[in-house]
Amino acid sequence: MATANIGFEETLWKAADKLRGSMDSGEYKHVVLGLLFLKYISDKFETKYNELLEEGDGFEEDRDEYTYENIFWVPKNARWGFIKDNAKDLKIGQYIDDAMIEIEKENPSLKGVLDKRYARPELDKRRLGELIDLISTIKLHDKSEKDLLGRVYEYFLGKFASAEGKGGGEFYTPTSVVKTLVEMIEPYKGRIYDPCCGSGGMFVQSEKFVEERQGEISDLSIYGQELNSTTWKLCKMNLAIRGLEGNIGGHHADTFHDDQHRTLKADYILANPPFNISDWGGDQLTDDVRWKFGTPPAGNANYAWLQHMVYHLAPNGTAGIVLANGSLSSNTSNEGEIRKNLIEADLVDAIVSLPGNLFYSTPIPVSLWILSRNKKEHGQFCGRENEILFIDARDLGTMVDRRHRELSEEEINKIAHTYHNWRNVEGSYEDVQSFCKSVKVDEVRENGYVLTPGRFVGIGRVKEEGVSYNEKLEQLTNELGELFIDSQNLQEKVRKNLGGIGYEF
Repeated sequence: MATANIGFEETLWKAADKLRGSMDSGEYKHVVLGLLFLKYISDKFETKYNELLEEGDGFEEDRDEYTYENIFWVPKNARWGFIKDNAKDLKIGQYIDDAMIEIEKENPSLKGVLDKRYARPELDKRRLGELIDLISTIKLHDKSEKDLLGRVYEYFLGKFASAEGKGGGEFYTPTSVVKTLVEMIEPYKGRIYDPCCGSGGMFVQSEKFVEERQGEISDLSIYGQELNSTTWKLCKMNLAIRGLEGNIGGHHADTFHDDQHRTLKADYILANPPFNISDWGGDQLTDDVRWKFGTPPAGNANYAWLQHMVYHLAPNGTAGIVLANGSLSSNTSNEGEIRKNLIEADLVDAIVSLPGNLFYSTPIPVSLWILSRNKKEHGQFCGRENEILFIDARDLGTMVDRRHRELSEEEINKIAHTYHNWRNVEGSYEDVQSFCKSVKVDEVRENGYVLTPGRFVGIGRVKEEGVSYNEKLEQLTNELGELFIDSQNLQEKVRKNLGGIGYEF
């Protein structure tokens, strides 16, 4: 079909983006994604409606025929045909708001999820009508193309994240990073949890992982939580368009102060928490039951996230977490002590250093923490207790534009296969100079419990690295930028503490 051609998503994006006018991309995101969602559920409803019409039994308006197949019931004045026919009407914004209200009323699982602000005066109704005309040209549901809207959604989320820069990181983790985590921890069957789930990218990629291996999606139970209300709604829609059922809490909520899944013990945890957040309210949680390995500093939530996830891991659970590189070596405010305790408890399975410029929200390089509750005996994975695998992948990836880098499928597989070969007793793992090394905890202990892969894997000869001078300079500049951020945070803490005893400078 024509819509399956490469570049279809890009063509649709360019056309839609032209209609944005002066509207901020953060606002426009909800206008476009809301309309795409409305068009999709209407198309899916119409497909079933026409099937029932052809059968001639008069069941085309029987709600049970739709709910039985997990198809949302769409009232007549909420169907896309009605919206399309009224696209040029000055009241089109009100018609869309009414449609969203009716759909939520008829489908309880969507209650409080859909955007209902299309009638607001600042939204140009001429451009809104043009956007409806554009979306009307695309059939977003087809039995031969199951995940067409999923593709469009994923592409648009990435483009909006890029357009919003730093703010985009709140709802979107780059696909290549998510894919690397998923391929490493392989969430095939069981409970999967993301305590800062954004728009649900970890869940979507996990679903794809299961499908590619001919597994049953129903074998994966989804749990999540999200602080930002609009992002929480995005996640609900993102799951709904794929027919995924997930418990992401009854509303948006703060994971640290209002844990929506207090008793959950997850088999898999995948997360990209916000980096180095200082205003997480840690001073109100000093005696929290989750801080088994030490009280995290009130000025940085990195080790609060780590311990929250360890707390929610099942006895044989595995977690994959994205954190800023500072978490690997920081010794300020109890962080070094917590890291030491995590290592001595043999919870750290692997650390992967990734290159810079992967994220829309920051150019700094980040790392993947792979944590495991049972390194000694975990299915076919065993025999690696008191060892940590270090992978230095900072030289991987290709700049896809001036600011952003992506990991290729081959590079993602290289990282994942290295980890699997190391974990599998029958694997063919070998240390590779400057890329990977299996290190005993004794050696990590001797290095002051620092977990920076570059310290352990060794340095390859410049000629072998195949990295240009500009790339290496960019990498070092990114690392220096992160150190500057850490330095600024430390200066601010010192300034604040001195101010508390009457000294100002």
